Amino acid sequence: MKFALCNEVIRELPFAAQCEFAARLGYDGLEVAPFTLSDRPHEPGAIAVAATRKAAQDAGIEIASLHWLLAAPDGLSITDGDAAVRARTVDVMRRLINLCGELGGKVLVHGSPAQRRLPPGDEASARQRALACFAAIADDARAAKVIYCIEALAPADADFINRVGEAAAMVDSIASPNLRTMLDCCATARLGEETPEALIDKWLPSGHIAHLQVNDGNGRGPGQGELRFAPILSALQRHNYAGTIAVEPFDYYPDGPASAARAIGYLRGIEETLRV
Repeated sequence: MKFALCNEVIRELPFAAQCEFAARLGYDGLEVAPFTLSDRPHEPGAIAVAATRKAAQDAGIEIASLHWLLAAPDGLSITDGDAAVRARTVDVMRRLINLCGELGGKVLVHGSPAQRRLPPGDEASARQRALACFAAIADDARAAKVIYCIEALAPADADFINRVGEAAAMVDSIASPNLRTMLDCCATARLGEETPEALIDKWLPSGHIAHLQVNDGNGRGPGQGELRFAPILSALQRHNYAGTIAVEPFDYYPDGPASAARAIGYLRGIEETLRV
């Protein structure tokens, strides 16, 4: 199984040091939050692409994916009633798609809850505006040879697209092979309806799920809460999942480096058990 570390967990380190640290722990790659590289990551030249890619290559890992896509710059939204705001947001989405391809990444994860809030009293139209924004970037994802994933988030974090089935329905309505969904274990656990492994059994064979983020419902890393990850990895193995599994804690306990080390040790231990 291929595991990546979400790089904001160790964002205090220079990027090259992030790559080296993750590689030493046993990760296969990094999932990069663009805002950790620049506060204007969409602007040409803001990120030294060649140097960033070389840092990963020199460490022997890959830049597997991008996430936290709309955290920077400020003022983005896929649901805002202002067409100029949405046009600017779509432009950033397109530029990040190209950045992902240039860095060698294969997947983008669109969570960004603050940038998809539904304006009160205008919810139905806002949902359609969001759908139009996702549809607008489908061809860009195809051209860059990347998969753009719509992430379902728990209601406590987002008031729109809270279930994998909702994201899958949106993907189906656009009908692009480069637009899919993914599974975030923390969001699923907080929703409290179906287990992550049940959702994998349901949506992975259909081709909807293209990526996985592993974290506990308490926000900490895998193995630091009540959620059991052996059934989750077993379900991925059962369906021959070939994508990356990204470790994405939100509560870094006791700190970022220790959280990252604890997670990969726990997950590799499960992987070894499943091989027996």
